[in-house]
Amino acid sequence: MAIADVKEYTHLSSEEVEELGRELDQIRQDIEESRCDADAAYINRLIKVQRGLAAAGRVTLFASRWRPAWVAGTAMLGVAKILENMEIGHNVMHGQWDWMNDPEIHSSTWEWDTAQPAEQWKHSHNYVHHQFTNVLGHDNDIGYGILRMAREQKWHPANLGQPVYNALLATLFQWGVALHDLDIEAIRKMEKDPEVMKKQLAQIGRKVRRQVGKDYVIFPLLTGPAWRSTMSANMTANLMRNLWSYMIIFCGHFPDGALHFSEEEIEDETRAEWYLRQMLGSANFTGGPLLHVMSGNLGYQIEHHLFPDLPSNRYAEISDRVRPLCEKYGIPYTTGPLHRQYGQALRTIMKLSLPNRMTKADRPDGPHGPEVQRGRLSDAERQQKRRELGGWSSRASA
Repeated sequence: MAIADVKEYTHLSSEEVEELGRELDQIRQDIEESRCDADAAYINRLIKVQRGLAAAGRVTLFASRWRPAWVAGTAMLGVAKILENMEIGHNVMHGQWDWMNDPEIHSSTWEWDTAQPAEQWKHSHNYVHHQFTNVLGHDNDIGYGILRMAREQKWHPANLGQPVYNALLATLFQWGVALHDLDIEAIRKMEKDPEVMKKQLAQIGRKVRRQVGKDYVIFPLLTGPAWRSTMSANMTANLMRNLWSYMIIFCGHFPDGALHFSEEEIEDETRAEWYLRQMLGSANFTGGPLLHVMSGNLGYQIEHHLFPDLPSNRYAEISDRVRPLCEKYGIPYTTGPLHRQYGQALRTIMKLSLPNRMTKADRPDGPHGPEVQRGRLSDAERQQKRRELGGWSSRASA
């Protein structure tokens, strides 16, 4: 159920919540003050590895009519796309590396290798999702406008198709994300400013032409007689990235312990209460260093939602301080193996395709608000964004 009062749900007093906030602020300050050349070396080294893999994959695909070359080239290209999307692009656009003052690795200049324009991603993700994480009626990442992911969301017979919609979303994830900031629900209800929509669509169109031209025209043609196998390799690499990104994101937001919140919860929300909501609304997964790098360190989703602009390579260190705080204040620290977290998310998708009367709640019960229908508010109806959520400007919609 959607939580309307996290202090009541966690049985914490206002003083305890504010003390928790001060302790988390101290973690932020400590990490900010300790950022150093080793952190800069990490992201620079990772970018070199990613670009090297991409280049090696492209070169190998010149021989893609030979099956082993196709497999090797596709694998290298797929891993390169995953790294660029997850550990590099997503985190650079959060401003995690802005402190380096490197214009090439900066949230204001990075354009990632996927269909959604960076500027629109920073609005829908940094500004909307991270500020209003899992708040029904505000956060359109709860099901991405396609899936019913909370029992408070109004059920419709169309939800019976959720298993199919989910499979399509996973397969075509970059294209679904490309349309995410348009707010399809507002368009359907004729509430979207036509001029804003026109400018957003033009920006998306330019980015899509660039991506399609690169992956399905230019690079295949460069390989001459091998163009068909190169095109199929590019398609497979994009599919690898789509499926992986989808799974990682769903594992961080929809396992059983990741709670939803009603609109009442964010009324006059303090910084400490925002911290507490991030901790309750996110979920981690366990794994080794390679898994965490490949997932953009989003196996530490709780830490990412607390400190989205701190370097991702420090999240493991931060988690060693956040988890004891959860124990100290009796706050759940939701984590588990990747397969279990995704299994729980998938079960929720299947169950919520049916009306509430036919299923039983999996998430913890608590004070909750009324049924909601709308995905999110307009920017004019929102509070001011928090500075740590990553830079965003309205160039695409101004």
